Amino acid sequence: MNLKYLLSAIVFLMLTTLVVAQEDTLQLKTNQDTIVETKKDYKEYNPLAPAKAAFYSAILPGLGQAYNGKYWKIPIAYAGLGVGIYFYLDNDKQYDRYRDAYKRRLAGFQDDEFIVEGVTRVSTDGLIRAQKFYQRNKEISLLVTAGIYILNIIDANVDAHLQQFNVSEDLSFKPSVNFDEFSGKTRYGMSLNFNF
Repeated sequence: MNLKYLLSAIVFLMLTTLVVAQEDTLQLKTNQDTIVETKKDYKEYNPLAPAKAAFYSAILPGLGQAYNGKYWKIPIAYAGLGVGIYFYLDNDKQYDRYRDAYKRRLAGFQDDEFIVEGVTRVSTDGLIRAQKFYQRNKEISLLVTAGIYILNIIDANVDAHLQQFNVSEDLSFKPSVNFDEFSGKTRYGMSLNFNF
């Protein structure tokens, strides 16, 4: 008796799994009563999907790409942000080195890292130039990092828009070659076809 209940439960679970796992297809009947199934190449239209994807990417970079199902873009976003942050921190550290040495020289000390055994390797003007150089590079690194962050948001938004775009074979733009039977010449052109 228990075996019957167990087998009926297994069959019930298998049937419910099959019902849930059906694909979204469109069935068309033709004149010959044959059924032609076509699968959709795009997601159903959801007007909030692009805004959601952009919002998710703004909250956590890469989350909008995960929402869109483009997981391969997440490491690219983080690599770009990581490189920008690395260069910002490195330029900040170099700027601080030269700034501290310059401050010590203004205070009258001659013991900074750029004076070795009484020989000045970097002059005071050189310290000022180095500070300007690293300050500029630090600002550029910050702008690049912000740009990559904004591109991450834009990419998620545009990708969500394009996933809903209906790319149908009903509308096509193809080159065409027409042969003129009367003159024997070939005519080249473009044709725009719309099938409905």
